[in-house]
Amino acid sequence: MGMRTIIESIPIHVIDLIEKLRRQLCDLQFSRRHRVRPEDFTRERQLSFPVVMLFVLQKTVKSIQRHLHEFLNELAADRVFEPVTTGAWTHARAKLRHTAFIELNQTTVLPSVYGPESEARLRRWRGHRLLGVDSSLLRLPRSTEMLEEFGAVEVRNHLGATGTTYAEGRMSVLYDLLNRVGLDGRLESSRVGEVELAIEQLRQARLGDVLVNDRGFTGYAYLAWHHRLGLDYVARCSSGSFAAAQELFRMNRAGRSKTVRLLAPADQRAELRALSLPLELTVRFVSVRLPTGELEVLATSLLDEQQYPTEEFLNVYHYRWNHETFYGVMKGRLDLENFSEPAGQALREHSAEDHHPRQVNRAVAYHALKDQLLELLYSELPIETVVQKLQLMFLGAPVSGRPKRKPPRKKLSMFRSYHFQRRVKKIVF
Repeated sequence: MGMRTIIESIPIHVIDLIEKLRRQLCDLQFSRRHRVRPEDFTRERQLSFPVVMLFVLQKTVKSIQRHLHEFLNELAADRVFEPVTTGAWTHARAKLRHTAFIELNQTTVLPSVYGPESEARLRRWRGHRLLGVDSSLLRLPRSTEMLEEFGAVEVRNHLGATGTTYAEGRMSVLYDLLNRVGLDGRLESSRVGEVELAIEQLRQARLGDVLVNDRGFTGYAYLAWHHRLGLDYVARCSSGSFAAAQELFRMNRAGRSKTVRLLAPADQRAELRALSLPLELTVRFVSVRLPTGELEVLATSLLDEQQYPTEEFLNVYHYRWNHETFYGVMKGRLDLENFSEPAGQALREHSAEDHHPRQVNRAVAYHALKDQLLELLYSELPIETVVQKLQLMFLGAPVSGRPKRKPPRKKLSMFRSYHFQRRVKKIVF
């Protein structure tokens, strides 16, 4: 079967989204809202506001000078372009506020993803969006400004301190686990706690959402915030957490469900009252058996056993793995896979009978988006033409999905990780 035979028609919401992005990038009011000073981006320069935005969006780990040459050469098409130095780029980038990307996501991308015309294609579990909020530590470029803003982390090995430091940040993302969409992202110092950041991001969720939480997000206060905000949750418990969870761990039997009344710990009551959080919660605990044979206990606010059968919670919690893979892609490249949605749908439908259904290769999709970024968002080419070209690229090298595969996760020491990032990792994009 040729690839062209499974090209799907381009959904109207994709065309509308790209049209809106094209208009917004070149909108004077938009640039005025997101420049540092009123005089910024007012002169006719090569590095105009939309060009700077697109250059940032075309994420790369190449040297800035090499990226500038390639980018401006493509922008100039057949014309001779005037080279721009890295110093000029640094100066232009300093004029742009990060809030521009937040507005693009909140006012253009998310309304398109969750708009009425997209409702039928969205994936849900029993009518709910499944969201995850989690954080990951990032090694940031070492500079005086970075160290002042994010703080320094000392690299150590088995002999002790190595004399090397680097800036470290905490990236926290509220993520739609089924539709693979980032709803809200934060970058703070690694000294900021992940639960503290998560609580702030819960406000971006909405009634009816179910948060799927890992073990670090199952404290009483964190669960109480869900109840106050009207959010549901499925949270993995540690073996030393709530008494009801400990009891299920001791029983070591899967498929058990128990609803209990939780009282706030005495040492937290004053703080909880000050925050207007409930001092009593009704929580259901269910036990599930992992493929490895290990028993896990999940706490949930979904109390109705008929509407939410115990046997479904293992699959629900498994969706949290999508968040882990999201961070893996973010750290190595940049996850722009959601533009591959029509091609991904075509691959799923045409390989539904396969033992391992095919899906879009993220690395290939990333390269394709980088190559076509200017044509997609900064040209007068018909959007349908560019998107169809992208679909063909996405379909050209699919990979097989193996949902039950769980590769071993090796924890590198800080010294070995630092050595890999500085001296071993190959520049790809």
